[in-house]
This record gives sequence, C-alpha cells and structure tokens, in this order.
Amino acid sequence: MTERHSIPRDKGNDHTREMANKRAEFIEAETGAKLDKVTSFTIDPETTMGNIENFTGTAQIPIGIAGPLKMVGEHAQGDFYIPMATTEGTLVASYSRGMRVISECGGCRTTVVKHSMQRAPVFLFDNALDAREFGKWLDEHIESIRAVVRASVDVPELIEIERYVVANMLYTRFCYTTGDAAGQNMTGKATLYACEWIKANHPASPRYILSGNIDTDKKHSMMNMIQTRGKRVVAEFVLKRDVAKKLLRIEPEWLYKFRQIAGIGTHLSGASYSGAHSANGIAAMFIACGQDAANVSESHAGMNYCQMLDNGDLYWSTTLPALICATYGGGTGLQTQRECLEMMDCYGTGKGDKLAEIITAVVLAGDISLSSAILANEWVSSHEQMGRNR
Repeated sequence: MTERHSIPRDKGNDHTREMANKRAEFIEAETGAKLDKVTSFTIDPETTMGNIENFTGTAQIPIGIAGPLKMVGEHAQGDFYIPMATTEGTLVASYSRGMRVISECGGCRTTVVKHSMQRAPVFLFDNALDAREFGKWLDEHIESIRAVVRASVDVPELIEIERYVVANMLYTRFCYTTGDAAGQNMTGKATLYACEWIKANHPASPRYILSGNIDTDKKHSMMNMIQTRGKRVVAEFVLKRDVAKKLLRIEPEWLYKFRQIAGIGTHLSGASYSGAHSANGIAAMFIACGQDAANVSESHAGMNYCQMLDNGDLYWSTTLPALICATYGGGTGLQTQRECLEMMDCYGTGKGDKLAEIITAVVLAGDISLSSAILANEWVSSHEQMGRNR
C-alpha cells in the first residue's frame, strides 16, 4: 500500500502565511504541482479563520464592474456599480447593457416581500395520531418555544412552525427572520435548543432528527418557491418602446411573445427559473461579495412575468422566492469581498434587504439583455467577439 501523508497543520495557529507556504510545499512534494500563484495573495491569512480549514492560498477570479444600474427600490436607491466575478466572456458586457436599458427607462423598482430562513426537524412517534396531536401541542406552546429561541441565540426570531404529517412522523419547518445574516447556522443552533426544550417538556419526550431535509438547504425545491427561503424579492420596470428599439434592436411585442414561448419551454423542461439565466448574475455577485456560492442552487429559482401595456411599452418583472444573501457574517468580512460590498454600500448591519434588491435587479438586467440578443440574432456573434479566449 502507498504510504499516506497528512496535510501539515498547526494546532496553535494554523491560519498564517508560514503554514500556507508549508502546505504549498507539501502539495508540490506530493503531486509535483507548484502553487506559486495560489500562494501569491494579499489578504491576511488570520482573517480566514472560521471561513476555511487548511488555508493554502486564494483562487483569483477576475472581477469586472457592470453598470451603472439605477435603482428606485425600497432599500436600494440611486446609481450602483456592480462587482461581478466570472470567467465567462461577454457576461459583464451583457449585464451592463441590461442595466443601461433599465436606467434609461427610469430605474428598477424592487420590493422585499417576505423573510424566512428554515431549519426542519422531524419528530418520530408510534402512530400518525400522536404525530398530529403533537402538532397541536406545538401551536399551544409556540410562545414558550419563541422564548427559548430568544434566550439561546441573539439574532433569529421564530415566525412560525410549519407542520406536515407523513406516516408516524411530523415533519416541521421552523421559520425565522435572521436580520442581515444568511442565517443557516444560527437557525440550526436556535432550532437545536428549541427541540431540546420540546423533548424535555412534551409528555412523550419525542425523538427527533434536527433536519428531516424539507428545509432543502442548498437544494432547489418547489416548497421554497411557494413558502420562501431567505428573502422573497420582486424586481420590476417598464421597458419603453423607444429604448427597446434603440438599445436592444427589438420590438416590445416580440419580447412579450418570446416570454410566452419560453414559459412553455420552462414547463416542458421542468426548469426552476422561467427567465433567460438567473444563475449567471447571482453566482458572479455571490463570488465577488463573499456569499456562500452553494446557495445559488436555491437562489436562482424564480419567475419572469411580462405584460404589454396599452401605450406599447412592456412591463417586465423577476421574482426570486428563495434568495439567500448576507451583508455580515460568513465570507463578507474578508478583505476583497468586503471591498466589493462597500462598492455598493452593502457591507454591515442594516444592509441585507438593500443587497437583495440589487441582486434581483441584476438578474432582471441579465434577462433583458440575453433575451433580446437571442431574438435579434446577436447571441452567437457577441460570444464570438468577446467570449472566446484565443
């Protein structure tokens, strides 16, 4: 058998440049690969504590600036320049075009409709009747459970406990508001304390598993499309006919018809987003701004809706029902990610809804540009011009 060698670690202080270099040297000795660029970083390794283990360096992904994007939202107002981290050519240019269209049409209105982050324990009983009656007990003791949550964790507020009986089990979704944090970890902690209180105070002391998997953490689900996970956000604007002709080289009527055709395609394929491409903009902003990139799996789901107006203009909206983003905690405090958030005045407390509105408006801008490029036969030529690394 081949001898296995452990990755170098320092139990006392593992997040240092010295340890990063030792791990790079280890990889070179083990694999022959030199990590000169990976280890050429400017951030302070100590700041990555709590974000990563075995820190060795950074992945330097190009960041482009799109915009300006005019916002007339509840929380985001004014012109914004948008940082987008990507290796896909034409992406930043395309989003910038969509942002220009929105801006010349008066800006993007945005509304955060609902907040709800979940942890979803399942409780186990001998029969379905006991499971159903336990659900009633949860309703009767909801204020006591809320008090346990408030005493255990600072930020989360328990909104409701959804209940679903299957066989002799009660699947639940503990739904919280989490301020400006994404909230998965804090809601997990809060729910653990709540479940332990429930087990200690319910006559049956029910067994439970902290996640029965209907919170669908980092997985798309129709439940989250309907019930919300993270933030439910709507971005909308009116595409003026003259702007469509000038910048998109397309008639609003053709865009409206295309949305109906694309809607059937979405239904046929079972896709989770009915617009052109939500994940591109979300992923690029998530990477630039220190968000958990895996949350793109939930956040990209959504609906496009268009309506022809009597004057020939086109109402166009994007609804994201499970957008998970944060302006503090997680990776938002790392130096480069913080700079990108500060570019939009979206770092720190009180900025979570503002960031969510901007992200949703960016998704709408991307849909405008790509949909129009497809209809105007400019999709392939644009990628040929800007998207090929020769």
